Amino acid sequence: MKILNLYACLGGNRYKWGDDHEITAVEWDEELAKLYQERFPNDQVIVADAHQYLLDHYKEYDFIWSSPPCPTHSRLNFSFKGKRQKLNNSFKLKYPDMSLYQQIIFLDNFFDGKYVVENVIPYYEPLIAAKKRGRHLYWTNFNLPSILSGIKNPDFTRLNGNHTKVMSEYHDYDFTKYKGKQPRKKIANNLVYYEDGKIILDTALGIMQNQDTTQTQLF
Repeated sequence: MKILNLYACLGGNRYKWGDDHEITAVEWDEELAKLYQERFPNDQVIVADAHQYLLDHYKEYDFIWSSPPCPTHSRLNFSFKGKRQKLNNSFKLKYPDMSLYQQIIFLDNFFDGKYVVENVIPYYEPLIAAKKRGRHLYWTNFNLPSILSGIKNPDFTRLNGNHTKVMSEYHDYDFTKYKGKQPRKKIANNLVYYEDGKIILDTALGIMQNQDTTQTQLF
């Protein structure tokens, strides 16, 4: 199966997908793309704008996973309400990035395969209904299990200065390898837990195989 993994980051969702599929990963951060390639040498890794790449290449794939940037949707963004903006703009509010909903609408209407668009739980009521699992929302064109891996999220109240270490253990990846410009904490927090990623792909595969079997029996 041909899989497109957009905004691939370090491949949290992809970690347990194995090497039986032809996977293309798109990531704009060159340092993250390099580390992803080291982690998954059999994948094709492309440094590009994932939003545009989806529009240009969606017809080439059977399964698409997209995790658009989430900060403008995060509940943390709403916590800035009423606070005075600091001179360094750390509290500067921004419009929600609507590329998230652009992709959901586009995939739902034009893509013939199975898709997943993943994001954080936003500070507002989602404009398009989604499936909430753990700390994430998923927009899909197939049914997800009501519970994914069931593993508990790290207790963020106890992380303190050990955030990188705790998250490295949780995701089975050493985040200190990342030497780029983005905060390691942000990268670690945004990753989908790998067992959840595996369950979601396996669910899509099972549905697709059943559809193929049914179609074969009909004809």
